[in-house]
Amino acid sequence: MSHSETQLESRTVFEGRVITVTFDKVRLENGAEGTREVVHHHGGACIAALTDQDEIYLVRQYRYALGQELWELPAGKLEKGEDPFEAAKRELAEECGLKAEHYTDLGEFYPTVGYCSEIIYTWMATGLTPCAMHLDEDEFLTPEKLPFAEAVAMVLDGRIKDGKTVAAILKIDALRRRKAAEQ
Repeated sequence: MSHSETQLESRTVFEGRVITVTFDKVRLENGAEGTREVVHHHGGACIAALTDQDEIYLVRQYRYALGQELWELPAGKLEKGEDPFEAAKRELAEECGLKAEHYTDLGEFYPTVGYCSEIIYTWMATGLTPCAMHLDEDEFLTPEKLPFAEAVAMVLDGRIKDGKTVAAILKIDALRRRKAAEQ
């Protein structure tokens, strides 16, 4: 049996640069009515850049909402209708000054399914070459290269807490382990 809800009404309660918030009335599957507060977001693109020496590029960036600097993969929000793959390539150049010869689609994930429509699209990039780094005017971050094994350890011991970064690093690690087991 699949589950669903039907929207009966929707009222916009906030519209900003990055998000829109709606208050919705829904019909639940048991016939009762309920309410939902939904944060609408255009989504984001994230890219894990790996060197030939098995290093990964991460950025350190202050995140105001959490009041702390975090380790993250290069990433950015999508503009309405923007192609996620092109956005991921753009973010790699902007934040790390890199372009790649090969890209592997790591899929998409939903970071906060209880109240937000955001989808984050992820890729792995290899065959890296330098290009011009050009941060946005209001963007302040430091790119750093770390051994991939250290990045995995940082996820496991809690030093890397950003969801998209945790998901991508662990997925790459799992894919590598599966490939090694198949050989």
